[in-house]
Amino acid sequence: MEGDRIKNRLKTFKDEHNAVTKGPLSLLVQLTRIVRSKPFPLDPGEFLTENKGQVAGLGGGNLKKVLKEHGITQTLAAEGGRTSRGNLGLMIAYVGFLNAWRTEESIDFDAIEEYWAEQVREYFRNQPFVLTTDPSKTVAAALDGLFEQARKRQRQNPGTQYLGAVLQHLVGAKLFLILPQDQFAIYGVSVADLPAERGGDFRIGDTILHCTTAPGAPLIEKCSDNIEFGYAPVIITVFERVKTALDLAADAGLSGRLEVWDIRQFLSTNINEHGRFDAASKSEMLSNIIEKYNEIIAEVETDPSLRIAFKRK
Repeated sequence: MEGDRIKNRLKTFKDEHNAVTKGPLSLLVQLTRIVRSKPFPLDPGEFLTENKGQVAGLGGGNLKKVLKEHGITQTLAAEGGRTSRGNLGLMIAYVGFLNAWRTEESIDFDAIEEYWAEQVREYFRNQPFVLTTDPSKTVAAALDGLFEQARKRQRQNPGTQYLGAVLQHLVGAKLFLILPQDQFAIYGVSVADLPAERGGDFRIGDTILHCTTAPGAPLIEKCSDNIEFGYAPVIITVFERVKTALDLAADAGLSGRLEVWDIRQFLSTNINEHGRFDAASKSEMLSNIIEKYNEIIAEVETDPSLRIAFKRK
């Protein structure tokens, strides 16, 4: 197919020049737009600034405008790749690449620009979340910032469940640090409860933990089944869904028979206790949880963008 042939040609160029970071991608998106109106063969000298030190026509505003036309609203590079080292050489290589292509056939610039826009989307999809600790703020506030990043990425990639995955694996990371590792197992988010024969996301002793961002009737039914089989169910969810879960439990006649915990408090309480309510120790405890979380992601998930980068203010 024509589209696949274009993509394969561009992929070869991308791989040869390792054009996967924000600087090169910023240049390729903008330069593709710039050369549309230029006669071929293109002259690399035409795309140099007066002092020959930078690529002409690049800028944060221009990059943002082009990406917005492709539905991308995140900031890829504030200066549009203008000051990125290596972009002069990449510009010359790309101009040569396009010139050679043009000698063979006409060029579909719409398809090329969309290809680079998709590489930008992939770049954002593969970026880790960032959790930043600030001594002047609570652990819950730091987690809120993390969860908002997951929600935002979820909105930008419909059909994904970033928030649910982050929530479940943070719970697993905390359990790893407070319990013997032979007392429970870790599964990927997509692994169903029943095939794993655990009745929930985690089974520890006679307690079953359910991690969810959207508690509903099917989950309450699972909790009812847990109770019937002699287990104590616990729902761990985001703060704004705690009341929803409690109301659903009450409607099902399960008030007082299951627990509902806010994920922030579930983590924060443990971090404060084990950190002995000392700021530096709390930060270290949170760092340990994130380190274990990333180990879990590497072991049971296939999406590296679920990783969390830990930063201290």
